[in-house]
Amino acid sequence: MDDRLPDLGDLEHEVMQLVWAHGPLTAEIVRERLSRRLKESTVRTVLRRLEEKGYANHTVDGRTYVYQAAEPRAKVAAKAVQRIVDWFCNGSIEEVLVGMVDNKMLDQQQLRTLADQVAKAKKARGVKKE
Repeated sequence: MDDRLPDLGDLEHEVMQLVWAHGPLTAEIVRERLSRRLKESTVRTVLRRLEEKGYANHTVDGRTYVYQAAEPRAKVAAKAVQRIVDWFCNGSIEEVLVGMVDNKMLDQQQLRTLADQVAKAKKARGVKKE
């Protein structure tokens, strides 16, 4: 999957949220779970576009296409955040995180969780504590 995924339209986004939350899914199951009523052919078209954009892929079960996410939601989200970091902060994730803290977007528990995950990642990579 390309590191720079194309943007999603509203319907594509809703379909991907279903696939990430409940996948693998058929077009019929996606259609049944959507918030709006659409023809199955429309849903199949959206799923095909999601494949072309690199968000989804499929396997075949008999004659039925079964769709799943090409990458986990968290990985796709991280790539989207990286684009924002690169665009607005010249690649400085620290600037983004400080901005989030300054604007009270992260509470104390979230900050502790983030610090714990950073510490675990450093330990796993063999990085010494500063």
